[in-house]
Amino acid sequence: MQRFDGVDAIPGDWGRSVVCIGVFDGVHHGHRVIVQATRDLADQVSGQVVAVTFDPHPSAVVRPDAQPRMLSTLDHRVALLHEAGADAVLVLTFTPELASWTPVEFVDRVLVRGLHTVGVVVGEGFRFGHRAAGDVDLLTSLGATHDFVVEPLALQVGALVEHGDAGHVAWSSTFVRQCVLEGDVAEAARALDRPHRVEGQVVHGDHRGRELGYPTANLAPVDHAAVPADGVYAGWLVRTTSGPGEVALPAAISIGTNPTFAGQDRRIEAYVLDRTDLDLYDEQVAFDFAERLRPTLTFEGVEPLLEQMALDVERARAITEASGV
Repeated sequence: MQRFDGVDAIPGDWGRSVVCIGVFDGVHHGHRVIVQATRDLADQVSGQVVAVTFDPHPSAVVRPDAQPRMLSTLDHRVALLHEAGADAVLVLTFTPELASWTPVEFVDRVLVRGLHTVGVVVGEGFRFGHRAAGDVDLLTSLGATHDFVVEPLALQVGALVEHGDAGHVAWSSTFVRQCVLEGDVAEAARALDRPHRVEGQVVHGDHRGRELGYPTANLAPVDHAAVPADGVYAGWLVRTTSGPGEVALPAAISIGTNPTFAGQDRRIEAYVLDRTDLDLYDEQVAFDFAERLRPTLTFEGVEPLLEQMALDVERARAITEASGV
């Protein structure tokens, strides 16, 4: 796995590159199609696949009020791009200076001098350079000047079967964010080709779950994470730093303010099924979401809450077991 943090980190002897460019937030199905097309072109011209991405999201710099909730952390995004087929990932820190580069400057600095590009694959609506002045036609023209080819791809679409919609929708990070923020994590997972993930650190909560017999890990998510709508979900608590590889533990995940106990703060907490022995405080973990079980409800006391929690656990068990994870 190779990652270059900035153009200056690219090795001087780096060879011919075939490049795909985008934020690639979430690395959803449409992104994977782009990376695969880049791989196909690279195999034809004996080049290496390089995915160029930006951090933070460009909107954080050019439209801070419109900064989107992120579907993946930078580290997870880089790992997913490698899984999708990239030989290397170039991470460009998006700053006001980078935002001021003209399309010609971007091509010269990144594609020509930095990556020795012989091919570029982008979505057909790709824009680049200061004030998004560059488009596919300009990139193609610059490619003719600098001896690289450009392959634009149409947006990928998928049927909204679960929604009962007879039409189609383009796979996009915007679409996935909408699904997540509405709590439709199952539809989000179809677009992502994996469960939606929220990462963060386990912190102390009210310790009420332990008193009820369902000890939970409370997550403080990373900044600007796309957290699903309030409700109870089936999914997994994923230990990402406990050793080689990831360890996914089936869980029932609750998001909300605990209205039965007049809670005020929104909490994201997971009960790992049948485990009361875990000490996860201060550990960096991830919550992966499989399916929404129900909305947040207010119960008339502890007993009806416990009855519902038992049902939630059994449904979460059936869903996670059926997934084969």
